[in-house]
Amino acid sequence: MSEAEIVEARDDAPLSTAKDRAGQQAATESLIDAKGDHVVGRAVTINRPPAELYAYFRDFARLPTFMENVERIDVLDAARSHWVVKAPGGRTVEWDARITEEREGEVIAWTTEEGADVADSGRIEFRDAGARGTVVVATIAYDPPAGTIGKIVAKLFQREPAIQARRDLRRFKQLMETGEIATSSRTKAQLQEEKA
Repeated sequence: MSEAEIVEARDDAPLSTAKDRAGQQAATESLIDAKGDHVVGRAVTINRPPAELYAYFRDFARLPTFMENVERIDVLDAARSHWVVKAPGGRTVEWDARITEEREGEVIAWTTEEGADVADSGRIEFRDAGARGTVVVATIAYDPPAGTIGKIVAKLFQREPAIQARRDLRRFKQLMETGEIATSSRTKAQLQEEKA
């Protein structure tokens, strides 16, 4: 076995986390009805069984509990939902999404419907990691509003999907393992109450 084959055999990182274009292309090909030229891949290991994490995530109305920029998700039917998400400059963007693939306890994939403010598609996988729990893998393909300039502005305001995916998965891990999300010693609401 060559050195490259040995390294490849040990590397269990998801393709979507690859830094090279080939890995990102392979990850994009795993998306059904892929939309978006920018690919983000993140993974986290959560000390909970896959079925429990899948069930929490599948209840889309609960996602704003750990997704910082998601204001709300309205469930339209079993396969469609309406998302309202914070954008830079105090704006919000909205879109309807539909599920394109679903396997109970394993995977949920989606894509945006026509007319979305942000065209995107994605996939969340829940992989059994034995005694360690579950590896949750998020792959998101998206086109930022206003192209590259929009991506730079979103990054400045900490609203860029690559940044948010990492933070949201970290908060999901905290919520699922401890029942709460760690915050700073004082929240914005507490600071406002002190000023009043």
